[in-house]
Amino acid sequence: MIENFNGIFYLIIFLLHFIGVGAYAYQMIIGNKKFREKFEIDASAATIMRMAGALFLGSFLMAIYILFVRPNGVEGTWAFFNLVFVQNLCILIVNTYSIKIDKTGVMNDSNEGVIAPLVFTILSAVLIYGLSDKIYI
Repeated sequence: MIENFNGIFYLIIFLLHFIGVGAYAYQMIIGNKKFREKFEIDASAATIMRMAGALFLGSFLMAIYILFVRPNGVEGTWAFFNLVFVQNLCILIVNTYSIKIDKTGVMNDSNEGVIAPLVFTILSAVLIYGLSDKIYI
């Protein structure tokens, strides 16, 4: 498994990234009420938050498939990694605008909505760079 990720460093980055994505999926789908309370979000947003959480869940499940089931591991999975990077970048841009510039509906002064996607964007970029010899086959 480690050799599929060009060493332990990129395997750890992969695990950190997708455990984080899985945690957000869980919070947005299962722990929705607690997540909404944390950010002072109205209950009317529950359905759309669960929809966003389902997108995270899809990425998390695909990562589990690549890690444990897929015979070739990350080999040839460039589309998945690039999509994850673009999604992370889009979330970072939109959240930065929403929280720092527009501020419509922002009830909580937490920077988590900017910091988390920034970290995910960096981690996914590092993965693409470090695994490029395998994912672009």
